[in-house]
Amino acid sequence: MKLPSKVKLVDVGPRDGLQNEKQTVPAATKVELVHRLQAAGLKEIEVTSFVSPKWVPQMADNAEVMAGISRQPDVRYSVLTPNMKGFEAALASRPDEIVVFAAASEAFSQRNINCSIAESIERFRPVTEAARANGIRVRGAISCTVGCPYEGEVAPERVEMVARLLKDIGVQHVGVADTIGVGTPLKVQRAMDAALKHYGIDEVSGHFHDTYGQALANTLVSLAMGVWQFDTSIAGLGGCPYAKGATGNVATEDVVYMLHGMGIETGIDLDKLIDAGQFISDFLGRKTNSRAGLALLNKRAG
Repeated sequence: MKLPSKVKLVDVGPRDGLQNEKQTVPAATKVELVHRLQAAGLKEIEVTSFVSPKWVPQMADNAEVMAGISRQPDVRYSVLTPNMKGFEAALASRPDEIVVFAAASEAFSQRNINCSIAESIERFRPVTEAARANGIRVRGAISCTVGCPYEGEVAPERVEMVARLLKDIGVQHVGVADTIGVGTPLKVQRAMDAALKHYGIDEVSGHFHDTYGQALANTLVSLAMGVWQFDTSIAGLGGCPYAKGATGNVATEDVVYMLHGMGIETGIDLDKLIDAGQFISDFLGRKTNSRAGLALLNKRAG
C-alpha cells in the first residue's frame, strides 16, 4: 500500500455542515468558526453558499460572513454557487474558488433540481466560464457516486459520465461524494476509479458521509489509491436528510487523528482543531459528533 506522505483537507463544516441546522447560527459565530479552523492550520475552507435564502435560510448571511473573515494569504476560501445568479452574487465577496455540483443519479438530479444530469451541467457552463474569466478556481462535486436514496446503487459508469461532462465545461477539480454514506470501500474504489478516467490523481478528492460508520474505511481505501485530498467537517457537522437521525460528514478531527497516527502530514494542529469543534458544538448545545474529539476532550478533562 503506497500511501501519500501529505494530505490536504477541505473543511466544509461552515457550509455543508451548518446548512441543515434548524437554529439560526449568527454570522459572527460562523466567522469565528472559520477563524478557528484557519488558526488550527486548515488551508482550504468551504465558507458558505450563494443560494436562494428561501431554500437554505441558514446561508442568507453569505456576504456578511465572507466580509467578516480576516483572510490569510495561504488559505483558499470557497463558496457554493449553484447557478449564474448565485455566482454573480458571490463575485462581490471575492471567493478564491467556487463549487458546482452534479449528481451521478438521474433520479436524485430530477428530485433535487428538477432537471436531468446533462441539463444541470449545461447550466454550469456559463458559471464555469465566468469564474475562470475572473481568475476564480472551479471545483466540482459529484453527489450520490455510490448510492442514491431514490434509485439505490449507482453504477461507476454514471460517475465516469458526470466526470467527463464536468471536465468538458472546464471544471478543474472533482470531488467524489458518498452523499448518503452508504458506500463501502470497494464501491468507493470503483467510483474513484471512474472519476480518475477523466481527472488526474491531483485533481480528485473524496467526500464521505459517515451515516453507516464507513467514512474512515472509505478514506483509507482512497489513500491507498494515491488520493491525497478530502472534504471533512469540523465536529462531524451536517446531517443526512435521507437517513433520519444519522450523522453526516466525516469529522475532521477523526480523519486528522487517523492520518497523524499513520505518519501522514496534514499541517493541522489537532488540539486547536478539537477546540474549534468544541466551540461550535457548545454553540449548538450538543456533544461533538467526532469520536476522536470526544475521546481527547474526555482525556483532557480526566
